[in-house]
Amino acid sequence: MNMQEKVKGYLEYCEYRKLLDEKTLKAYRIDLRQYFSFLNQSEPEKEILEEYIIDLHKKYKQKTVKRKLASVKAFYNYLEEEEIVEENPFRKIRMKFKESIILPRIIPRNEIEQLLNYIYTHPIMENEEKHICWLRDLAVIEMLFATGARVYEISNISIDCVDLVSGTIRFMGKGGKERYVQIGENSILRLLKKYYHANKGAIRQSGFFFVNRRGYRFTEQSIRLMLRKYTRLAGIDRNITPHGRVIIRTS
Repeated sequence: MNMQEKVKGYLEYCEYRKLLDEKTLKAYRIDLRQYFSFLNQSEPEKEILEEYIIDLHKKYKQKTVKRKLASVKAFYNYLEEEEIVEENPFRKIRMKFKESIILPRIIPRNEIEQLLNYIYTHPIMENEEKHICWLRDLAVIEMLFATGARVYEISNISIDCVDLVSGTIRFMGKGGKERYVQIGENSILRLLKKYYHANKGAIRQSGFFFVNRRGYRFTEQSIRLMLRKYTRLAGIDRNITPHGRVIIRTS
């Protein structure tokens, strides 16, 4: 079987079923072309895959390597779901990256854990609407801390910037700058998927990944107010600053 022939169908699936934008499709196309050019064969052996990963590390920074590998793994996940291949060959490869959580220096780690522990241990179950809002709040906070993104970036992230299969998030910063972040924690990725499925209709209609109760974009101001609420409930004697990254400072 010639896997390269399946790339066209996969990219069409990404464009018309997943509704990914042209920039993301272009990145997938380049990453897959580079991958198959290195392989020079349809069914890769484990040794060849490991050589490919080493070659990527020689040429690119870690975040670029993660993105390129995520593109290839997402392709094989698609083939696996379509029963074109029996198993994603990358499942046999153990890949370890030095994970670094990009956080403002003045946020104490123990207080981040205190905040998250409070939210996880106090789920809101009064009714479905409130539970979905709690799920969204938790997803927002986990993404903020896992990616080091700004409140502006989280609020404006669109659905076509989130790939829940590979865990790749594309952030659009001010000035049109974009960057890719890989969600490395499976638990966070599962949470994002759970939130998405609970809000699928509103997300697709608005175009934004994080939405409020009325189905509109979850604004920057709403995110800051939400963070202050949970910070207070968790018993953390600090305030959230109103600009830039999510920064907790001494009052």
